Amino acid sequence: MRRHPRRGEAGRQVTQGAAERGASERGAEVGRRIGVGLMYGLFKPRVLGSWRVPARGPVILAVNHSHNVDGPMVMGVAPRPTHFLIKKEAFIGPLGSFLGAIGQVEVDRSVADRTAITRALGVLEQGGVLGIFPEGTRGEGDFASLRAGLAYFAVRSGAPIVPVAVLGSTDRRGRLIKQLPPLRSRVDVVFGDPFEAGDGSGRRTRKALDEATVRIQERLSAHLENARRLTGR
Repeated sequence: MRRHPRRGEAGRQVTQGAAERGASERGAEVGRRIGVGLMYGLFKPRVLGSWRVPARGPVILAVNHSHNVDGPMVMGVAPRPTHFLIKKEAFIGPLGSFLGAIGQVEVDRSVADRTAITRALGVLEQGGVLGIFPEGTRGEGDFASLRAGLAYFAVRSGAPIVPVAVLGSTDRRGRLIKQLPPLRSRVDVVFGDPFEAGDGSGRRTRKALDEATVRIQERLSAHLENARRLTGR
């Protein structure tokens, strides 16, 4: 039998949850500032359309993913602190502690990770920015195959999606550090117009999510094509 909270206990739980969310948001802001220093110090980001990101309220950044630097790059150039869903394999040792401290969300991709889902929805409920790689893993970065997670978060929260194209991170390998683009090389980050994923009915059925995924993929693919045309990539 589930024990009901004693008088005052429920209030403490709410206060603790609010404190944790506040700490996470502060951590994401610290992460953004670190990202600004690193990304602009190591590379030459060219940012287009960042003004399209709503200045307040919940937002989902849907980012293509072809290189490990894509996430930190978006964190550094986005106009608002971003909480990315990041695979649990990255949360190891000091790096894991650092990612947690800057408000990033650990997710186990092999299961329906309820803890990660709750945390991600919490970011949006508090009016924050959630970053998602909708392809689920690093690949060609062409939005050719999307997982259902992005549609679920968008439909469930009602948050608009802003498509983000990171281009140039895989053009060449660095001489000193092979895992990174060449130092001072140009990486383009193009933000698109925000859009709603749902059909306005409020449905959250499997069919509704499948239909939302198709709409999302069409919008993301169109944005990527436009970003390539704008940047000449």
